[in-house]
Amino acid sequence: MGHEVCMIAEVGSVHDGSLGNAGKLIDAAAACGADAVKFQTHIAAAETIKAAPMPSFFTGEPRYEYFERTGFGLEQWCELKSRCQARGVEFLSSPFSIEAVELLEAVGVARYKVPSGEVTNLPLLEALARTGKPLILSSGMSAWEELDRAVETVRRHHDRLTVLQCTSEYPCPYEQVGLNVMLEMRARYGLPVGLSDHTLTAYASLAAVTLGAKVIERHFTFSRLMYGSDAPHSLEPGEFADLVQGVRAIETMLAHPVQKADASRFGEMKRVFEKSLVALRDIPAGALLTPELVGLKKPGHGLPASRLPQALGRRATRPIAADSLLREEDIAWD
Repeated sequence: MGHEVCMIAEVGSVHDGSLGNAGKLIDAAAACGADAVKFQTHIAAAETIKAAPMPSFFTGEPRYEYFERTGFGLEQWCELKSRCQARGVEFLSSPFSIEAVELLEAVGVARYKVPSGEVTNLPLLEALARTGKPLILSSGMSAWEELDRAVETVRRHHDRLTVLQCTSEYPCPYEQVGLNVMLEMRARYGLPVGLSDHTLTAYASLAAVTLGAKVIERHFTFSRLMYGSDAPHSLEPGEFADLVQGVRAIETMLAHPVQKADASRFGEMKRVFEKSLVALRDIPAGALLTPELVGLKKPGHGLPASRLPQALGRRATRPIAADSLLREEDIAWD
């Protein structure tokens, strides 16, 4: 999307089945500076049995009914994709079944996000990899051996894969973010990495970017008071916009290394703020320069403060008025 770090606003199902809400969430995420807006494509009958439990952090209604009620069809997904294109953001979605992959292929997505709960679903990974499209793989519930198999499965088809460190806790405490794991993933797989951040602040995401994250994914909502499984641990628009600004600032800093040895551009500042050798009182010609006669004061236009030790013990070559900056020719250096 033209940025070093791709900022994904994860809408998920926070739209609560309202196409109008979904469209407005796209508008809000785009206005906040998101690069991509991600949804979740659930086809209840293909994904879950009716008796499947809801996660502990959301017990509002049976899972099957929730997915069935909040899911969209082909026409609606196409409308949301068009809305994303009109707002200049990428349309993304996480499929939770092979049928969902087929639906999103009909929509025409450019790449896919694999949710943490599907890392061990190798048939789904095969189906996604066979599309040849780039994949973003979340890792929140997986041990290394499971993640290794997932990466292997995709790499049999292509290497267009980004792996995200993720901790499937909602919200995630700072102690469990695992920035070290993100770095280990980069070393282990030699692939771009990022963070799917479930904390409630910007701090972990900003830290991840300084460490080289190429993708940051954050849950996004109008308000944490909204109904749904994801709203309570999402960022609101003002928070997401502030995060994007912080990430763009870090991108600029990382893209412009500073040569500390080159202080030439601070010349005027140095003259204003640094100190020079100065006569503390009237100094007669031939006087031995002592700490009582010569000290250091602003500005830095004269002999630099670093030369004071060399000047002490020398003699004045001419009379020097009190509070005058000393010049090179005022001191008998030999």
